[in-house]
Amino acid sequence: MALVNQSVVTMFILQRFVDDPWIQDVLFCLFFALFMAAIAGNGLIIATIHRSPNLHTPMYFFLVNLSLMDVICTVTVLPKVLQSLVAENSISYGGCLTQMFVFSWVLGSELLLFSAMAYDRYLAICRPLHYGTLMSGRVCVALATFVWFTGALNSLVLTCLMLPLSFCGPNLITHFFCEIPSVLILSCSPTFINDIMTVITDMFLTGLNFLLTMTSYVFIIASILRIRSAEGKKRAFSTCSAHLVVVTLYYSTVLYTYVRPALGTAGFLDKLIAVLYTTVTPSLNPLIYTLRNKEFKTSFKKLLFPH
Repeated sequence: MALVNQSVVTMFILQRFVDDPWIQDVLFCLFFALFMAAIAGNGLIIATIHRSPNLHTPMYFFLVNLSLMDVICTVTVLPKVLQSLVAENSISYGGCLTQMFVFSWVLGSELLLFSAMAYDRYLAICRPLHYGTLMSGRVCVALATFVWFTGALNSLVLTCLMLPLSFCGPNLITHFFCEIPSVLILSCSPTFINDIMTVITDMFLTGLNFLLTMTSYVFIIASILRIRSAEGKKRAFSTCSAHLVVVTLYYSTVLYTYVRPALGTAGFLDKLIAVLYTTVTPSLNPLIYTLRNKEFKTSFKKLLFPH
């Protein structure tokens, strides 16, 4: 295979969280519970929205896309994490590149999707009379297509830049999955271009999308403050508060991982931070977005108890 010929190392070992057997058992139960919560929670969101015509609106359309991304992220990362807690966790060179591509695709796409969701909330609150025209079904599909395609293109570029690199050993990745910074430090080839492109693309996706999202929320908050009634303010803020919580959690962890000065390190703190955006956030998203949403809860009850 071409991939094998480019590298002496054909198999990587993913580092365990801890070596203590008791803590490994506890972590296995925790991660398995988070895995099931992410799959079940996001699956129920998708099923509920699909089966409820009253939820066929732009906000819920984007929420379905977010749930799909969370499921893909969880399925890409967590099975290997669970394996590492019960046995030595090895991954092939090709499998590592595949995991790297899929995870980077979902990560970049989620950042873009957050901007689209913020723009949707901006139109709904600040331009309500023109909302139906500006956020039509065609516009929603176009935005979602742009989000998935741009995320895939970004990931493809970063992954293809890994192909010319040689890996001569050691083959121990000091992380629990194949993430670009943690794999780059194992290469025995110069990685200057990879390092620069990783920082540029992630600064572009993270920095620009964070700026766009925060700009939308500046206008949203200003518009909410102009509402005279307290009930009106509460209702308007409730439609975007969940999204703001998720954005804050997600961006803070991603910024730490990709824009930290010591690029390429993967200490225990880095693993804990990575757990937040690969495991915890996909598990919490269903709760954050639906816990205070009466419209969704009503549709969900109808799905469970149709009669």
